[in-house]
Amino acid sequence: MPKKEIFSIPNIMGYFRILLIPLFMYLYFTAETTRDYYIAAIVVAVSSLTDLFDGLVARKFDMITELGKFVDPLADKLTHGALIICFLGRYPLMWLLLAVFAIKEGFMAIMGLAVLHHNGEKLDGAMWYGKVCTAILFVAMVTLIVLPNLHEELVNIIILVCTIAMLLTLILYVPVFVRMYNKEA
Repeated sequence: MPKKEIFSIPNIMGYFRILLIPLFMYLYFTAETTRDYYIAAIVVAVSSLTDLFDGLVARKFDMITELGKFVDPLADKLTHGALIICFLGRYPLMWLLLAVFAIKEGFMAIMGLAVLHHNGEKLDGAMWYGKVCTAILFVAMVTLIVLPNLHEELVNIIILVCTIAMLLTLILYVPVFVRMYNKEA
């Protein structure tokens, strides 16, 4: 793999997002004041904005790489997983979102590998509903960080909205993978 691909600006933004994960988790787990939670939220917001810009830069300046197609969704999944893990001890219903997250991502990984092995095809970027789900998760998670004292019922609604968005995304991806798998090599 050429250095130009490894060190492309969009890929560097993806690496940066991955490096922000332990920083966010540390800030969240050690937060004691509202200000501390705001700082953690800023880190997540920077990660989210970087996610938006890496795709824009890659498309605008023709810097789309195979490595980037791997790093960008990996950074998304690791960030989502870290956010959910941070909230597990605080919000009991978060276990439901974690379960759906694990099922969805497990399905996507297994089917992605099965399709690749079966006919050499791979999903070429996220579908619009995957991007919407990612946006919903980031907005919801930043909200839960910035407003750590939200009423439990409102928190549960936010978690359920995320869970439903993730379930719908999973349901919409199933036929995509089935079609891809049924294609001949």
